[in-house]
Amino acid sequence: MLKAIHILGSSPSCCCTIGCFSLPYRLNKSHSKFYFRPVYDIASKFINTHSLGYQSRKGCSIFGAFQMSHNVSDGPSVSLPPTSSNAIQSARSQKINFCQRCGGATKHEIPVGEEKMRAICTLCGKVSYENPKMIVGCLIEHENKILLCRRNIEPSFGLWTLPAGYMEIGESACDGAVRETHEEANAEVEILSPFAQLDIPLIGQTYMIFLAKLKKPEFSPGPESSECRLFALNEIPFDSLAFSSMLVTLNLYTKDRESRGPKFHYGVINKRPGTGPSDIHAYSLDHQFKC
Repeated sequence: MLKAIHILGSSPSCCCTIGCFSLPYRLNKSHSKFYFRPVYDIASKFINTHSLGYQSRKGCSIFGAFQMSHNVSDGPSVSLPPTSSNAIQSARSQKINFCQRCGGATKHEIPVGEEKMRAICTLCGKVSYENPKMIVGCLIEHENKILLCRRNIEPSFGLWTLPAGYMEIGESACDGAVRETHEEANAEVEILSPFAQLDIPLIGQTYMIFLAKLKKPEFSPGPESSECRLFALNEIPFDSLAFSSMLVTLNLYTKDRESRGPKFHYGVINKRPGTGPSDIHAYSLDHQFKC
């Protein structure tokens, strides 16, 4: 499921209508594996949080520039500039050396009428396009606790995560989140509402996390989990989470619970290039919107 993870901004163009996520109807109730060794261990904590350009409009809180800064323990501070989408696309296209249609060798050029580097077959002329992967999952509330799974696979073996994984062809985001929860935690859940969309441009992933509740208080580890457990807010193992996306999601959730309840969030997680999955603090959270 969630096997290619977190290795590796600018205009706030989202409008309030998108951010508020007004649902016209209730959701139906029935609803390549890579691992990179970290450059160094991150033993840091949040040391500075600031937001700029705060504006409130029609119930939406808009952060024109929101950033969490992190320091590496016993080392220099980490500066995390916004990610260049063109640079990322160019680097990714260089990895496509053979045509998926005919097997011919590819060349890397900018096609006529386009702006980004693509892999183009030297035999049949097919242009290869890469698109982001959608990862869906559930943040499950039960008796003022949330359900986490301890990973039984790499990367981030033995660390905690929300049940989540890649959405499959032929299913909706809600269907995928329900399926992943059943596969990883043997839990039957009911989707309540969307909670967060988090984009990670550097690795071509978008997370869609839904708030959900257990249909019955039964859960157990699936094949990719070694343990499933309910955590109170003050028990969440923030130092033992598997990925930056999980850290961001759970931070947003705990802050919502401490204020006036869950909201819908959008944000861009800009990972620092060269860091591994275990470097969960090596990121900035930019362009955050919430309703």
